[in-house]
Formats: sequence, C-alpha cells, structure tokens
Amino acid sequence: MNIPAIKALVPMKGYSERVPRKNMRDLCGKPCFHWIMETLSKCSYITEIIINTDSDEIAKNASDNFEKIIILKRPDFLLGDMITIQPLIEYDLSQTDGDFFLQTHSTNPLITTETITKGIETFFSQNEHDALFSVTEVKQRFYWPNGSGVNHDPMKLTRTQDLMPIYHENSCFYIFSRETNIKAKSRLGTKPLMYEIDRLEAADIDDMEDFYWTEFLLGRKLSNN
Repeated sequence: MNIPAIKALVPMKGYSERVPRKNMRDLCGKPCFHWIMETLSKCSYITEIIINTDSDEIAKNASDNFEKIIILKRPDFLLGDMITIQPLIEYDLSQTDGDFFLQTHSTNPLITTETITKGIETFFSQNEHDALFSVTEVKQRFYWPNGSGVNHDPMKLTRTQDLMPIYHENSCFYIFSRETNIKAKSRLGTKPLMYEIDRLEAADIDDMEDFYWTEFLLGRKLSNN
C-alpha cells in the first residue's frame, strides 16, 4: 500500500474555561497535551506535527520536548472562544505544503498510535470516501424532545444490546486531503468514512468530570503496563 506523507494538525489554546490550563495541566505525570504528541510522534506515516496555538508557554514546551513539529502562532482574527475548527484548518493549510492531513486534539490522551495508524491505512486502502472520521458505537435508548424514540419504539422494550447502533463523532481524529477540504470547507469532506474505535480509548476531555475520568483510565492503563 502506497501511503503518502501526512501532516498532523493539533490546535491548542492557552486558556480553557471548563478545565483551567487544560493543555498544560498535569495528567498522570506530564502536561496533558504531551500524550497526543507522543502518540503522533510514534506514527511512521506522520512526517510533521503542526501546532496552532495562541500560547507562548505551549509553543516553548512543545519545541523543547518534541521533534518534527511546526509552531503556528494563531493570528488575531482566529483568537477567541467562538472560533470553530474549519477556519483554523484553513489557516494551517495556507501556511504549509502537503496533500494529506490528520487533525486531532490534545484532549484525547488515550488514543493510541496503533489506532491512528490503522485509521490511516483504512483511509488509503479505499477510493469511495474523501475523508475519514473516528466514531464510537452507542447502543442506548434515545428520545426526541417530543418523546418519540430515536432508535427504538418506546412501546416495545427492546434489549439495549439488540438496538440499532447510533454512532458518536468522538472528535479523536479526522483524515482528509487539501483538495477535499478546499472543496467541501469541512474536515468531513462530502462523503466521509466512519471509523469505529474503542469507547474507552476515545475518552475526550471537555470538562472536569471528563478530566477525572480520563485520569482514572490513563492511570489504570499505566499500572497495567
């Protein structure tokens, strides 16, 4: 399989409202963002890691501890909590060359190099889809606001293991080409491939409850190694 060079895009803010100093916060002995950086650094398909940040502290810490990285200082028009991911991706692509990209977050410390590697290989082994994104399967009873069932008939008690699954976009990683992103203006492209990963590996830190849960999972993982 011929897999071209891939650049990883990792946006990181210095300020975080729900988890103070989230990226630099200690998580099992090292800054939180170090975990995803180590994972990406071990992936042989990833040739460069581009960190888009507004924080001098994160930029220096990353430069001091990791290789094959490029720091992009976030311009003023991309500052603030209301900026979505697509303008950041467009800016990153404007500042580098290359044809294929993997975008991930510093808040997914349990994602493994093996999972990212397999995701990349899956994407390049097919021609039907123009992007790939990671998902987790959910088999629980969901309801619309009017009380009707989303994935079940409320009048029939279907066992949860027998429900039609719903897939959660877990934000762990996205794979796309420069051409796809320019055309679709989205990391999902126009016909994305869902790539299922383990639910615990997909733990994502949005708030303090997530942080404590991820810290517990990561601690258990380290103690078992």
